[in-house]
Amino acid sequence: MNWHDALKEYWGELNGSIVNDREVLCFDQKESTAFERKKQQLTDRKVKIVKAISNAQIVGCHYIDGKEHVRYGIHHQFVMKQNDEFYIEERVQPRKAVFKMGKIIDDIAFPQETIEQEKSEVDSQPKTGDSDIRFKYDRLQAVRYAERWWNSYNPAYRQFDVDCTNYVSQCLHAGGAPMRGYPNRSKGWWYQNNNWSFSWSVAHALRWYLSGSQSGLQAAEVFEPNDLELGDVICYDFDGDGRWQHNTIVVAKDGNNMPLVNAHTTNSRMRYWAYEDSTAWTDQIQYKFFHIRSSEQ
Repeated sequence: MNWHDALKEYWGELNGSIVNDREVLCFDQKESTAFERKKQQLTDRKVKIVKAISNAQIVGCHYIDGKEHVRYGIHHQFVMKQNDEFYIEERVQPRKAVFKMGKIIDDIAFPQETIEQEKSEVDSQPKTGDSDIRFKYDRLQAVRYAERWWNSYNPAYRQFDVDCTNYVSQCLHAGGAPMRGYPNRSKGWWYQNNNWSFSWSVAHALRWYLSGSQSGLQAAEVFEPNDLELGDVICYDFDGDGRWQHNTIVVAKDGNNMPLVNAHTTNSRMRYWAYEDSTAWTDQIQYKFFHIRSSEQ
């Protein structure tokens, strides 16, 4: 068997295990554990994966000590059924597999699901002249943008290695949220002239900006995920240590009125909000739920 066929067989077996509720055995134990958490989450939500499709695209291959090291991207599509409703959850991952004599001997996400480590502070208070910024947040436009760019990159903006907050900021701006604070990177929320505030691109900074902003882009913290609406934002502290590492945007609600989210870095669409299926998840995880407010609210 050549490695093309071996890779196809490997993902066929994994997807069969997911659909048929068998134990999912990956080379990376963290991934196996994440799949088991996902299966339990699906049971709790009364959701069934009725079909799983994975399409791989080879990026490169090189040979070391008689082994073939293959870098590839894989696009997962899961057809989900909840009650009588169907939706498609999608995820795209860069991965690396190792083959020996046509047999797969290792396969990992490359890199593993990335989380942001930068912890930049931001001044969310308006400067003189900013306090009268008015806008009405268009949730539909924010979601349309999130759907258009969930697995690609708008050339009008820089693409970051850890792109989750940049992507969410773009969605918020597409919904009409006004920028303010330029050119001080530690103030406000803005992207201009190929420069940007920390709050535009850094998860930790956006979380604190949303907590404190009293002008332009503003949010109210809610305490339950089912209180969120389309176009709202969820912030994640995977380790529970006060360093906020990831952001997502709500694009839909499931049959239990719980958020489904889009995100970048590990590009994801219609993913269940809690991220229990992430290798970054820990039992110390903390969330913040932000309802984006129009300035007249």
